[in-house]
Parts: sequence; structure tokens; C-alpha cells
Amino acid sequence: MKHWPRLHDSYLARSVVGSVLMTWGVLLGLDVVLAFAGEVGDIGKGAYTVNHAIAATGLTIPWRAYNLFPTAAVIGALLGLGQLAASSELTALRALGLSRRRLSVSVAFSLALLTLLMVVNGETLAPWGEERAQAIKSVRHTDMVVSKYSGLWAREGDMFLNARSGEQRQRGEDRWLELRGVRMFQFDGEGRLQSIANAEAAEHRPGGWLLRGVERTTFHAKSVSRQRAEVERWDSRLDETALAASVTKPRNMASRELSQSIDYRQRNGLDSGDFENIYWSRWFYPFNVLALCLAAIPFAFGSLRSGGYGKRIFIGIVFALGFWVLQRTFSEMASAFRFDYRIAYAVPPVFMLAMSWLMFRRRSS
Repeated sequence: MKHWPRLHDSYLARSVVGSVLMTWGVLLGLDVVLAFAGEVGDIGKGAYTVNHAIAATGLTIPWRAYNLFPTAAVIGALLGLGQLAASSELTALRALGLSRRRLSVSVAFSLALLTLLMVVNGETLAPWGEERAQAIKSVRHTDMVVSKYSGLWAREGDMFLNARSGEQRQRGEDRWLELRGVRMFQFDGEGRLQSIANAEAAEHRPGGWLLRGVERTTFHAKSVSRQRAEVERWDSRLDETALAASVTKPRNMASRELSQSIDYRQRNGLDSGDFENIYWSRWFYPFNVLALCLAAIPFAFGSLRSGGYGKRIFIGIVFALGFWVLQRTFSEMASAFRFDYRIAYAVPPVFMLAMSWLMFRRRSS
């Protein structure tokens, strides 16, 4: 009898994971087809071809899979458990002495590996694919890279930097960010302008920043001096990640880059709300999947037994939509009322888990 839990876990895992993968594949396939249909309208713009559209759409698949997994998990879990309930297999498992809570733990563990893979995907492959997809789409506009950095402003301590244009440059394995038409404004502690530096170019190299063609005007108490240098090193903690944060959507950045951007903004008194929002959503991602699935499981022991696929899919969609509405409401409240995003992202899964626990108690009584 000691081997039954192991057999039970394996059987539940095959049923639930199989349903989740099937649901996930259908949702992802529909999303990819719609995304490609949106790209078709841009074919012919600039050098953008059908091959570009296919590649750009394909590179976004990891990110789309990441976003769709929680919805696929709850719908797939309901389909798998609902099928077992309809065939009385859940009843048979309970007759062997397995409680509802024990079955729920089995379902959670069966989805743990997929959730872990999606967390890793969201930090590695998904951001990389989004970056490559944007690079491919840039062929639609020959000046996209320039316009991306046009009018870029950044702050580092008492120094404000403005760049008219810029681009990513590469020579062999060497790759760097080059800004052109750079102006740097230095202020003192009381807000008085100390100097203005105009540089033809600023290059971010592994060893730091290099300013080329620098002309610096310094304002003294009773005089003004001007200096010129062909090359000047700028010791600054401002890096490419911080600059990219000004022009890159936070949702397309990895958590490490988000953390650096948050630190940069907080260090310089800038608003970091959008970056904190996305950063903490990544941390709570696995808890959201767990809460969604556990909150829906009680239905498998009752109302799903007599229902068909349509009923299970409907309940899964209602749970997913309700959860995302609740989470979106709290994240918007955190943004509006300036309270910790960790609280905003903790409340919805805790609420769902509490609801699941109450439903288990009611059905057990």
C-alpha cells in the first residue's frame, strides 16, 4: 500500500500536465496566428519581407508562452481533473485514503516543473527573443535606431546628459552603445550650473565611457573658461542598462536589468513605479500559477463531475479573468496611492488561496 501515493502522483501528473499542454498549445497557436496576421500588414514597408515577419513572430513565442501559461494552467488543470471526476477516478483515489488536500498537493507538484521552466524562460529566452524581434522589425524604418535614442535624457547624480541620436555599433565581437550630439550639464549642490560640455560622441566601452571631441565651458564665480579635448574619459555609474531603461519597455527586460533600472532611478530621485511593477510581477509569477490552480481544484470534486468540457473551460476562464482583474486593480492602486507593489501582488494569490481553503472546508463538512 505504501506504493500507492507514488502511482497516484504519476497518474495525476499525466492527466493534468497533458491537459495543460494541450490547452497551452491551443492558446499559444491562436495567439501566434493573430500576431503574424498583424505583421502581414507591414510587409513591404522598407526592407520588411515575409521572412522577416515569420522570424519576428517566431522570436516572440517564448514571451507569449510565458504570458499564457497561468491561464493555460488553470484551464488545463480543470479539464484534466474534470475528466477524472466524470469517470469517478477521483472518487476511487479518495476511497484509497487520499484526501482532497493530498490530491491538490499532487496537482501543484505536477505543475511545478512547467512553472519553473517558465520562470527561467521569462528571465532568459523571452527577453532575448523580444530584443531580436525588435531588431528585425527595425528594417521597416531605416531611421528607427536613431529615433529610438533621439532626445534621450539621463541623470547621474548632479550631471544631466542629453543625446540627440545614437545607435548600437559592432565591430567583430566588440559591441558598444554610441551616442552622438551629446550635451552634459553639471550642477552644484545648490542647483547652480557649473559647466556645460558638448561632445561629438560618447561611447560606452567595457572600461567605462569615452567622450570624443569634447568642448567644455566652466562657469567660475567671476569668469568663464573653455577647454577642448579630443578624447576624455568619463567616470560614471551610468551604464547601457540605465540608458535603455529610458527607451525600452520594462516588460521586455530581465529582472536583473529591472533591478538595475530601479536602483538607478531611486538613486537619482526619478520615478521607478513602472519598473517596480514589472519586477515584482516576475517574483510573484509562480505564486500566481499555484493560487489559480489551487483555487479552482475544489470544483473538480463537485460541479465538474456532471459538466462537459465547455463548463470546465468556462470556469477556468472566469477564474483566470477574475484573478487578473483583481491583480490589475491592486497594481493600479499601488501606482496611484504609492504603496508597496509587493503588497499589491501578494493580496490576489492570498485571496485565492483563502477562498480555496474555505471551499475545501465547506465541501468537507
